Amino acid sequence: MLPPQLQTEPAWSPPEQDVRHAYQPVEVRLDDTDTWILGRINAWWHSPEGDPWCRLRLLGAGTDPAWRRYDPEQILLLPTHGT
Repeated sequence: MLPPQLQTEPAWSPPEQDVRHAYQPVEVRLDDTDTWILGRINAWWHSPEGDPWCRLRLLGAGTDPAWRRYDPEQILLLPTHGT
């Protein structure tokens, strides 16, 4: 479920002091398909209920980053270091 602000205002962002900035490459499964595309999480936030949310940018999609509830079935974290 979306926080009330995101239900009515898609460009809403949580308060900056509650946001943890990040640089996390990911693969994102597109809704209702088995297509995976590369993306990047550039911030994390936890809702008052404790749900993790990420500000996600889909690479090559030509869209602005958007807040999305983190779902490990849909968003696969990729390694950032090592082998």
